[in-house]
Amino acid sequence: MTRKAFKYRLYPTKPQMGDLERTLELCRQLYNAALQERREAYKKAGRTIGFYEQKRHLPEIREELPEYKRIHSQVLQNVIERVDRAFQGFFRRVRRGQKPGYPRFKGKGRYDSFTFPQAGTTGVKVQEGGKRVLIHGVGSVKLKLHRPLEGQIKTATVKREGDQWYIVFVCEVEPKPLPDNGKAIGIDLGTNPYFLVTSEGERIEAPRYLQKAQDKLARAQRSLSRKKKGSNRYRKARLRLARLHRKIADQRKDFHHKLARKLVNTYGTIVHEDLNILALSRTPVAKGVHDAGWAEFLEILAYKAAEAGRRVIGVDPRYTSQDCPVCGHRERRPLWVREYTCPSCGTPLHRDVAAAQNILAKAWAGPSGKVSLRSPGL
Repeated sequence: MTRKAFKYRLYPTKPQMGDLERTLELCRQLYNAALQERREAYKKAGRTIGFYEQKRHLPEIREELPEYKRIHSQVLQNVIERVDRAFQGFFRRVRRGQKPGYPRFKGKGRYDSFTFPQAGTTGVKVQEGGKRVLIHGVGSVKLKLHRPLEGQIKTATVKREGDQWYIVFVCEVEPKPLPDNGKAIGIDLGTNPYFLVTSEGERIEAPRYLQKAQDKLARAQRSLSRKKKGSNRYRKARLRLARLHRKIADQRKDFHHKLARKLVNTYGTIVHEDLNILALSRTPVAKGVHDAGWAEFLEILAYKAAEAGRRVIGVDPRYTSQDCPVCGHRERRPLWVREYTCPSCGTPLHRDVAAAQNILAKAWAGPSGKVSLRSPGL
């Protein structure tokens, strides 16, 4: 069994929207209170407060603060769990010697979701053949079920994205493997002009959604900067800017899903460079890397492949664009040189296609670095 997420748009009425906003605000206040309690306990008494100790206080909170009675008890437990996960992540980074990043308080408007951990049995129920969903504390909300739910619902998360609301169901589903496929392909990721080049020579043009929307974003940002912070006009300008960013993100995600599906349906093994995307996002090419969304694409590709019974392999990216895939001759060239002839064997090559072929070859190379004779797809 695997877990799969299904995201749907909600269309709450104004009163329901008020209930949703109120739920988020109360969850935010509880999150900050739980975080403050942990900080004060350690600061004043050197004592660590855990998840179960804080969870035991929830009935008292609901008794003393009636507004919390309208919120499902498991939603409140999930808030405490989020605080606990934040501290677990902090201590894990400390142990690894990374920048720890102590858990921070959530400012107003900075808490955007609440979760029903056992949505399959309580808290949330899909109604009227998928046209509405009953949410505890909110009521029956209109739902756009653009694709059918599959499997058994495990959790449900209500999210606010700008001025829109969504619900995300995580379901346990039976895997649906595709028929066996011995075809293998290497892919070289880029930013401009191609998002992806394959070892077979196919070139997928980079859509560059962020770059194309730069003028609109700049106008919206200038408009926002001229408004008085906190005013109604400021709020509207901020929503306009958020809508633009959401549209860009949605376009990019749609492109990633379609391209990943095409690759998974066609090939049994997909090989890519195991890039340090976080480090690349701090270099002069960061804007192009963010616009391409490599990390999101590779994540989507990995889970689609896992569901279909395909393989996705990451290989060491070193020298993939410098080596000749025919004879192995290594030579550094300026980035602007896209097509060249290997000085050793005389083979005419395209830089990105050659890199993709080297990436594919690395997946089947043994410890010595030589390609195995049993390599499929070569």
